[in-house]
Amino acid sequence: MEAITVNIDGRAIATPPGRTILEIAKENDIRIPTLCHLDGLSDVGSCRLCIVEANGQIVTSCTTQATPGMEIQTNTETIAHLRRTILELLFAEGNHVCSVCASNGHCELQDLACELGMNSVNVPYAYPRSKIDASHPRFLIDRDRCVLCGRCVRVCSEVEGANTWGIADRGSGTRVITDLDVDWGTAESCTSCGKCVEVCPTGAIIRKGACTAEMEKNPELVRELTERRTRG
Repeated sequence: MEAITVNIDGRAIATPPGRTILEIAKENDIRIPTLCHLDGLSDVGSCRLCIVEANGQIVTSCTTQATPGMEIQTNTETIAHLRRTILELLFAEGNHVCSVCASNGHCELQDLACELGMNSVNVPYAYPRSKIDASHPRFLIDRDRCVLCGRCVRVCSEVEGANTWGIADRGSGTRVITDLDVDWGTAESCTSCGKCVEVCPTGAIIRKGACTAEMEKNPELVRELTERRTRG
């Protein structure tokens, strides 16, 4: 197939057709913040942090295919403001107290706050009070630290093939569940592989026993596994 040309931040870039804006940007060392995206998993555009302006329209770069001649801006004043607002809303709808989190210093949400200069939150906090599910013998989930990125759902379905994790309810009540909304420890489909732990970008899903700042994860595991399977 003939290559197409797109313009990203003033750079003319030739690329094969069928690529997303995010894929093209990453291949050309153009930084676009992401949270729900993870190499090796399908893209769903749920976090909205990867938004860009494409031909004057605001779109999610992970789910938008580039078209010939597309004009793309990745960091305008409008985009920067919207990303900052989205990030503030993610913090406000949960209980993200970094100082007492097992993922402190190893959290993608925390890293984005530093990158985008978010030193305060200008919207009211929701202060949810969800029960921590520690019924699994090795892992636990604190849904008040969940950002609904859906990585756990996709890795469980697309890589492990267990389909243990899912999304339930709508609006402010949306949450991740195991099997048909049972405690994780009683979810019969769970293989205890731990992939959901490794891909969770925050301290929502962690290994039991991890103290503050001790929970280091390996989200690159998914890309490594998918590449190995492709090679056979």
